[in-house]
Amino acid sequence: MATQKLYAGVKLREIRGRLSLTQKAFADKLGVSLPYLNQMENNHRPVSAAVVLALAQEFGLDVTELTVGESERLVSDMREALADPVFTASNPPLADLRLAASNAPALARAFLDLHRAYRQSHERLASLDEALGREDVGLKPSPWEEVRDFFHYCDNYIDAVDRAAEIFAGSAEPKRDVVRLAQDLLRQRGVSLHYDDGVPVRHYDPATRRLVISGQAQDATQRFQLLHQLALLTQNDLLEATLDLARFSTPEARDIAKIGLANYFAGAALLPYRAFLQAARETRHDLERLADIFGASIEQVAHRLSTLQRPGAKGIPFFFVRVDQAGTITKRHSATRLQFARFGGACPLWNVHQAFETPGKFLRQFVETPDGVRYLNLAREVSKPAGAFLAPVRRYAIGLGCEIQHAPDLVYSDGLDPRGRFEPIGISCRICERMNCHQRSVPPLERRLKVDPNTRDLLPYEIAD
Repeated sequence: MATQKLYAGVKLREIRGRLSLTQKAFADKLGVSLPYLNQMENNHRPVSAAVVLALAQEFGLDVTELTVGESERLVSDMREALADPVFTASNPPLADLRLAASNAPALARAFLDLHRAYRQSHERLASLDEALGREDVGLKPSPWEEVRDFFHYCDNYIDAVDRAAEIFAGSAEPKRDVVRLAQDLLRQRGVSLHYDDGVPVRHYDPATRRLVISGQAQDATQRFQLLHQLALLTQNDLLEATLDLARFSTPEARDIAKIGLANYFAGAALLPYRAFLQAARETRHDLERLADIFGASIEQVAHRLSTLQRPGAKGIPFFFVRVDQAGTITKRHSATRLQFARFGGACPLWNVHQAFETPGKFLRQFVETPDGVRYLNLAREVSKPAGAFLAPVRRYAIGLGCEIQHAPDLVYSDGLDPRGRFEPIGISCRICERMNCHQRSVPPLERRLKVDPNTRDLLPYEIAD
C-alpha cells in the first residue's frame, strides 16, 4: 500500500513563526535548502521523513502536530456545509477540500463563517423570530457558536490555562487537598464560603464577597464550582489575556468564553494534567476509578481525557460528545480523525443514543466510519438530579472513544473481540456515503438517486454509484 504524502505547509510556517526563525535559519537547522523549505511551506512538496526527524530531534516537536489538527476539522466542516441544499451545483471533490484546508485555512474559515451567516439568516426568516425591518439584525455567528468553534479549533486544549491550573494544584492530593487550597486562597482574599440548598448551583456577591454553592449539588459539582469561582477571582489577568488573543466579535461571545475558560481551569485543577495522565494510564482509563481518585464526575473525567493534548506529553487521542434526549449534540470535541456534525444530531447507529435505555451502565461498541477508520466507542447515560421530588432531572448521554489501535490501553476493551462486527456509522446523512443504511433520514447530496415505483426496499430510492 502506498504511503500517504504529508503536506503541512501551514503548520511548518506556524512552527517557524513560533520559533522566531527566518526561512534561511529554519532551513539550515532542518538540513534542507531554502528553495526546498519554501516549496514545503507552500505545499508544493510533501514534508520528507528527514525533515520530520529533524523537527523532532532539533526542536523536540511532537510530530503528530503535523498530521492531526485544524485541517481535518476544516475538511469535515466544509463537507457538511456544502451538503446544504443551497449548493445546487456539483460539490468540489474531497481532494480540493483538503487542498483548501491545507493551503488556505483562513479562506476555508471565511467560507464557513459565510455559510453560518446564511443559515442563521434563513432560520430567522423562516421562523419570523425577529421583526421584519430591524436594523440591528446582523449576519454573524451567534456568541455560543463562536465560542464553540474557538475551543474546537484550539483542540480543546488551552496551554496557558492548563499549566496555571496544574501549578495551583501543585503536589496536593486529589479531592480534599485541592478543595482546601481553594478555600484557603479565597479566605485570604476575604471571600466567605457557604453552602445553601436555596441556591440553584452557585452565586457570588462581589459587594459582600460572599460565595454560596448549592448544598444539594453533588460533591463533584460543588468542587468544580468552587474552583470555577477561584479562577474568576485569582486568574482574571490570564483569562483576559487569552480572550484578547481570541478576538471575539461580540462582548457576549467574550463573556461566554470567559465562563468556558474558568470551567477549563476548574477541570484542569480538579484533574491536574500530569497526575491525571499518569493515573489514566495506570488504571487503563477506567472512568469510574478515575472519578473516585480525583473526586470528579464521570462526565468531567471523560471530558478531561479528550483534552490531554499537551505537546510532548499527549495522552490517547479521544473524542468526546454529549447529547440530549432529542439527540442534539450539546458538547463535542475530537482529538481523533472522527468529526461531529456542526448542525443537528449524531448518527443514529451510534450507541450513545441507546445509553438512555440503560441508565448507569457503560455500553461498548466497535464502529467504522466511511473513511475506513475503526474506533472503540463508550456511551453512558448521565443524570443530574435537582435535589427535590418535583424538580426536573436533566438527562444526557456521553460518548467517549478512540481509534482501535489504542483499544488495548482501555479496560473497556477487555472481553471484546476486535475481529467482531464493526457498526458502520457516519457523521451526517447528507454527507454520509453509506449506500444501504436502514436509518438514513435524507439522501446524500453528492450522489444521484434512482427511483423505481415498482420496487420498495429499505429506502424509497436507490443511491446510484
